[in-house]
Amino acid sequence: MGALGRVLLWLQLCAMTRAAYKLWVPNTSFDTASNWNQNRTPCAGDAVQFPADKMVSVLVRDSHAISDLLLPLDGELVLASGAALSAAGGDSDPACNPGAPLLFRNPDRFSWLDPHLWSSGTQAPGLFSVDAERVPCSYDDVLFPRDGSFRVALGPGPNPVHVRSVSAVGQTFSRDEDLTAFLASREGRLRFHGSGALRVGSQACTDASGCVCGNAEMLPWICASLLQPLGGRCPQAACQDPLLPQGQCCDLCGAIVSLTHDPTFDLERYRARLLDLFLKQPQYQGLQVAVSKVLRDAHTEIQVVLVETGHATGAAGQLGHALLQDAVAQGSVLGIVSATLRQSGKPTTADSELNQSSSGAGLAGGVAALVLLALLGTVLLLLHRSGRLRWRRHEDAEPASAGLPLGFRNPIFDAIIFKQQPSVELPDSAQKVDILDIDTKFGCFVNPLFAGEAEAEA
Repeated sequence: MGALGRVLLWLQLCAMTRAAYKLWVPNTSFDTASNWNQNRTPCAGDAVQFPADKMVSVLVRDSHAISDLLLPLDGELVLASGAALSAAGGDSDPACNPGAPLLFRNPDRFSWLDPHLWSSGTQAPGLFSVDAERVPCSYDDVLFPRDGSFRVALGPGPNPVHVRSVSAVGQTFSRDEDLTAFLASREGRLRFHGSGALRVGSQACTDASGCVCGNAEMLPWICASLLQPLGGRCPQAACQDPLLPQGQCCDLCGAIVSLTHDPTFDLERYRARLLDLFLKQPQYQGLQVAVSKVLRDAHTEIQVVLVETGHATGAAGQLGHALLQDAVAQGSVLGIVSATLRQSGKPTTADSELNQSSSGAGLAGGVAALVLLALLGTVLLLLHRSGRLRWRRHEDAEPASAGLPLGFRNPIFDAIIFKQQPSVELPDSAQKVDILDIDTKFGCFVNPLFAGEAEAEA
């Protein structure tokens, strides 16, 4: 059985046991173009140079004819079946334009805490993971290439990294003492380095409602690794009042639905429901959804993050409201006790275009509005002096107007909450009824023209 077949068999076994796993993506292969400073593999006649002070294991799969080879002080070249390194004998490939030595890039540049370097392997289209959960969680099995070469930097987080198991170089480590012995060996030191510590033996997630990833304390270091190519800064979100989900490094435009649940909630079933009933609908095709259990204020909840990948169209907010309605209708069946929706504001790109196209009209409109307000004030003053306009105190207003909000509703600050109350038994019947209470809280902008202590009446 080949390497690919063994990987597929391992993944099938993981799927059968509902185990979660993460795959390490980069390698230190001789035949990978991105491992060389000119983004190409060595050509015939190239002078090849490795960093002298770096430990590295390099797998060679093909045959290469080179003019010169400078090896590191401590490292190894592993030749696969049929691979070879030979002297070029003065002949060179003119298509490659060999000149300066071809340098092997720093093998220490790959960090365990970089979310870019991991893959779950089974992520369905339309689903994604927040940044903290792209790195192996405490209940994950970690798989490194069996027949490949790699090097991983551990740390510099404050605590050891805990995972369920580590599979590398044809071995699976699920006990700390076995992994510690491997990491201390020369074979282990060629592949793992750094100030951090790696521990195995964590329990698999057996809770149907999901498990908290456990990477919250490492999030600052995860974000530092993720944002290093961007100079350590997040790109500016293209919307007003963006959202920051738990476990995410940068603000997002979209919506977040938070669910509290009872013991009957099934996280995988809910993910499948999102894919089958919602994400397949045409209006939600541009959305990416992340669903996971998070810890908030010492309590767990299900976080559903809805992100629009293209130009913002409001689809995330629409889906958020649809999920609230689904929770109201099917909460007792799905095990959902309450649901809360938060959503970001309008896209800033559209606002900036509107402001640029109407800047002159906006100035003229503002002047006109001031003139109208001045005229209105003069007319009101004349009516009042002539006795045709009288004032009445606010508390003497008609009862029908009591309780009406002063101002208009701003949907940017909506916080919509659905709560499912416990079942109650009616006095004259043995049938139990679920009482649903929908509490909607709105933030309003108060218009000072209509918020005074008195109101005018003609």
